[in-house]
Amino acid sequence: MTKLKKTSRTKIHDETLNAGSGQTISQPNVNDNKVTSISEIREQTSGQRTLQLDDEQRIRRAFVDKDWNEIKIADSWQIFKVMAEFVEGFEKMSKIGPCVSIFGSARTKPDNPYYQMAEEIAAKLVRHGYGVITGGGPGIMEAGNKGARSEGGRSVGLNIELPFEQFHNIYIDPDKIINFDYFFVRKVMFVKYAQGFIGMPGGFGTLDELFEAITLIQTKKIGRFPIVLVGTKYWQGMFDWIQQVMLEDERNISPEDMNLVQLVDDAASAVKIIDDFYSKYLLSPNF
Repeated sequence: MTKLKKTSRTKIHDETLNAGSGQTISQPNVNDNKVTSISEIREQTSGQRTLQLDDEQRIRRAFVDKDWNEIKIADSWQIFKVMAEFVEGFEKMSKIGPCVSIFGSARTKPDNPYYQMAEEIAAKLVRHGYGVITGGGPGIMEAGNKGARSEGGRSVGLNIELPFEQFHNIYIDPDKIINFDYFFVRKVMFVKYAQGFIGMPGGFGTLDELFEAITLIQTKKIGRFPIVLVGTKYWQGMFDWIQQVMLEDERNISPEDMNLVQLVDDAASAVKIIDDFYSKYLLSPNF
C-alpha cells in the first residue's frame, strides 16, 4: 500500500483540525511564510506588557489565530483588570466632592504662560470651593495639581501608564492618585466626577478628553456642565472650522451645539463662567 506523504498544505489543514484539542492553532505568516502562533509571539517578547510591544509586533498579533483556551485566558484577565480599575476609581472618586477637571498637554513647561495660567485657575477654583482633577502627569496637569495644593484644596490625579509620561506629579494628594492602564476607564472618571471642564492647550489626548465631554453633553448622556477653553489664539482656528465646515457646510451638528463651549483668555474669566453657571441653580460647593 502506498504511503501518503504530507504536504505543507495538509500539515496546515491538520493543525486547523486540532482546534479544541488544546493545541495552539497556527497559520502562515503573510510576510515571511513562517507559521507563527500567539504563544510563540509571547515567547519572543518574553512576556512584555502590551504597552511595550513595538508597532510591528502589535500588527502581527492582530493576524494570528488563537485557540479557545488562549482567548478565554487573555480576555478573561483583561475583563477583570478593567473591572478592577473601575472599582478602584469609583471607590476613591465618590468621596472627593465637587471638582473641576483640567485638561492640557503633558509637554508644557513651567515657564510657559499656559502652565502658569493653569496653576492660577486651579488655585482660584479651590478658593471658590472646588477640588481639581487632572491627568496626574507633568505639564498642564502638574500645574493644575500644584495650584490646588497651594491653596490646600483637593488635588486628584488620574494617571495613565504610558511608555513615556508614566510618572505622576508630586502635587497630588497621596490618597487621590489612581493609576490606569485603560484610557476609556480613565475618561469615565474625568467625566463622571466633574462638575465642569477646563481645557488648556494640548495635543491629541486633550482633544480626546474634550470631545468626550462635548459628545456626552450633546447627546444628553450627562448634564450640561460648563466647558471652558483657555487660549483663544490656540483654539479659535479649530472652532472656526467646526462652525464653517461641520455646521454650515455639512450640517453635521446643530447651531446650538456651538454654545456648549466658551473660549476665554484669563484665569478669572474661566472660573467666573463656572461660578455663574452654578449660581443660576443656587448651588455652591459644600466643603
